[in-house]
Amino acid sequence: MIPRTALPDHVRRHPGQLAIDSLHWRGYIGRMAENFNTTFEHELKRLEKRVDALVRVCDRLQEENRSLKQRQDALTSERAGLLQKNEQVRSRVEAMIGRLKAMEQGS
Repeated sequence: MIPRTALPDHVRRHPGQLAIDSLHWRGYIGRMAENFNTTFEHELKRLEKRVDALVRVCDRLQEENRSLKQRQDALTSERAGLLQKNEQVRSRVEAMIGRLKAMEQGS
């Protein structure tokens, strides 16, 4: 047991317990609230920075996605053009082969 004279002024001894007087308790709660607010504000700013970073990543990905879609459309058009040219060349080669065979048979 702690002798009564050894206790600080802000602590009063009640039967079976120690109690902190209300003035000291309010100061303690105030410091806890300040610590909580400081920690909360710190965490809030940290989260805000992370959200901002995520927004930047999303913006960059949307731009990249748009660019990739444009590139895909261009490549699809180019492919369609090449397929069409390929078909034209095939038709011309087949026509030339047909003429060569006709010339062979005529000789």
